[in-house]
Amino acid sequence: PEMLEFDYMVYNFTENREEIVYTFLMTNRSIYSRLTMTPAGYLQQSTWFPTEEEASWVSPNEQCDTYRICGPYGYCDMITSPICNCIKGFTPRYSEAWKLKDGASGCVRKTPVSCNGKDEFVQLKNMKLPDTTSAVVDKRIGLAECRERCLNDCNCTAFANINIQDRGSGCVVWTRELLDI
Repeated sequence: PEMLEFDYMVYNFTENREEIVYTFLMTNRSIYSRLTMTPAGYLQQSTWFPTEEEASWVSPNEQCDTYRICGPYGYCDMITSPICNCIKGFTPRYSEAWKLKDGASGCVRKTPVSCNGKDEFVQLKNMKLPDTTSAVVDKRIGLAECRERCLNDCNCTAFANINIQDRGSGCVVWTRELLDI
């Protein structure tokens, strides 16, 4: 969304079940542009003009949009200082690093999971969902059944609705560390 449209560049974004592809075509052959992904996970586009000027943009442009900035079980909040915080029931893995505003090491549980049916989940509102790389999705069940499924699995770390419209529907379950909240 932060990309501007220019008359010398045509963009194409495709998203379907098989692929997510972004392409661009330069319509003016005297202007050059390249899109790169940095090792830190930033998308950067640099454009060179005939006048030898260079223009570029980088995404993400907000700290909280940086992948894993607050590590496992940490969440990013631009309003707080430092921006990294631990989910309730967790504490910084390395408190000295957090004091230096480096939350990349994330957080650890204050108490171990008992897995005897007495564990509880903390509700987080107005948050971006964690990385879903290893999440499991079931579109057929609602939040109540999703919660039960998660409570009965000692590896379950979180659950949520897939669709939050109306009263919500579907179920997504995480069974590994929660990242990128």
